Amino acid sequence: MKKSIKSVAIHTEILKNKIYLIRNTKVMLDRDLAELYNVETKRLKEAVRRNIERFPEDFMFEMTKDEFLNWRTQIASSNSEMMGLRYAPFCFTEQGIAMISSVLNNSRAIQVNIQIIRVFTKMRELLLSHKEILKKLKQIENKDIEQDEKIILIFKYIEQLEKTKQEELKYRNRRKLGFKTSEDNP
Repeated sequence: MKKSIKSVAIHTEILKNKIYLIRNTKVMLDRDLAELYNVETKRLKEAVRRNIERFPEDFMFEMTKDEFLNWRTQIASSNSEMMGLRYAPFCFTEQGIAMISSVLNNSRAIQVNIQIIRVFTKMRELLLSHKEILKKLKQIENKDIEQDEKIILIFKYIEQLEKTKQEELKYRNRRKLGFKTSEDNP
């Protein structure tokens, strides 16, 4: 008999607000994940430590003291939000978050992970589309520069042509010396 899995709905903006950029990597913190999975942070860390071989450095890392102090001063939070921040948190990358569902192995963790992975994927797609837009704008800018250069070149040719015409007109209207025929005198 198939087991019914209760669906968990978490608003995308809530998830996005829990993603931080640390060491130039998008991560989520252990306390935020524990809250989403509805477990204590302590229990989440225990499960990770028991299965540490599943979490290499590119899946999860612990903030250094300097990173932790810097992060604490940068977040705008109330005293209640600062509670429980005595220890440097574990930072989980997208791959680490995916691995957590196998460590916690409960239906809520699976459902939450699916939503988190979807948010990471959407963010990556947005970033790629922005890069593509920036690339197109750069191409247009380069084309504009090329067009500007071509227009300038056209104007130079027109100026040269006008100068040549002026010289030719000057030559035709010059005062003629020497023997004059009846054709020369109008």
